[in-house]
Amino acid sequence: MTSTTARRRPYGAGTAPYAHPSPATARKGTLRAPYLFVLPAALLFLLFFALPIGYAVWLSFRKVKVSGLGLGAGARTEVWAGLENYTDALSDSELLNGALRVLGYGCVVVPVMLGLALLFALMLDSEKVRFTPVTRLAIFLPYAIPGVVAALLWGFLYLPDVSPFYFVLDKLGLPQPDLLDGGPLYLALSNIAVWGGTGFNMIVIYTALRAVPAEVYEAAKLDGATPLQIALRIKIPMVAPSLVLTFFFSIIATVQVFNEPTTLKPLTNSVSTTWSPLMKVYQDAFGKGDIHAAAAQATLIALATLVLSFGFLRAANRRNKQEAAR
Repeated sequence: MTSTTARRRPYGAGTAPYAHPSPATARKGTLRAPYLFVLPAALLFLLFFALPIGYAVWLSFRKVKVSGLGLGAGARTEVWAGLENYTDALSDSELLNGALRVLGYGCVVVPVMLGLALLFALMLDSEKVRFTPVTRLAIFLPYAIPGVVAALLWGFLYLPDVSPFYFVLDKLGLPQPDLLDGGPLYLALSNIAVWGGTGFNMIVIYTALRAVPAEVYEAAKLDGATPLQIALRIKIPMVAPSLVLTFFFSIIATVQVFNEPTTLKPLTNSVSTTWSPLMKVYQDAFGKGDIHAAAAQATLIALATLVLSFGFLRAANRRNKQEAAR
C-alpha cells in the first residue's frame, strides 16, 4: 500500500500572477506625467505672477471714498470706480511727459546697444580675433553687475567733484560738460543702459552665429566673397531672428526703466520723482499712498509694453513670411 504525502503548496500558488497595468491605465499615467512635472512651475507662476497681476487690475477699478474729515472708523471706504482711474491716468501730464522722456531715451539706447552687440558678435566670430573667451567675458561682465551698482558707479564718474575724468579735463584745460543736467542727461542714462545690456545681447547674437554651419562660409569664400560681404550678406541675415529677439527684450527693458534714473536722482536736480512712468507709479503708490491710481497706471504701462512688443513681433513675422514667399 503506497502512501501519498500531501505536497506543500508553494507560497503564492493558486493566486493570480503579478498583474500588469492595462494599456488604458498605462496610457492615462503617461498622459498625466507631464502635468505633474509642470505643476510646480504652474503653481509658482500662479502665486507670484498671475495673482498679483489680477489683484493690481482689480485695484485699478476701485478707489477710496472719504466721508467727512476722513477720521474715525468707516470714514474711508473702498468703492467701485469703474474707468475713472484710467481716464485720470491718460490725462495726467506727468505720466505723459515721463512716457515722452522714455521714448527719447529708448531712441538712443536701443539702436546703439543692439548695434554694438551685433558688431562685437561679428568681431568675435571672425577668425582673426585672438583671445576670444577672454574678450567675450570682458564684454559680458558688465551685464553681471546689478543695475543699481552700475548706476552708482557711473553716477560718481559723472560728478565733477569726484570724477577722475573731470580732473583730467581740468588739467588739460578742456571744457567740463555737466552730464547730469539738461540734454546730456539722456546720454548719461543711455550710457549706463548700453554699458550694462550690450553684453547680454552680444551673447545671444554670437550664439546664433556659432550655430551657422561652417560649410556656408566656405562656399562663400570659394565664390570670392570678402569677410565684409560674408558679414553683410550671410551672417546678419542668418541671425535676424536673434536680432528680433534682442529688440523685443530691449523694448521691454526700455519701457520699464527705473533703476538708473532713481539711483541718479540724489545726485542731480534734473531727475524728478516722476522722470519715467514707473517712477510715477512708485511715487503715487508709496509717496502719495494712492495705490488705486498707481495700479491703473501700471496696467496701462503693461498694455503699452504688450502692444509695442507683439506689434513689432507681428511685423517681423510678416516680413519673414514675405521674404520666404519670394
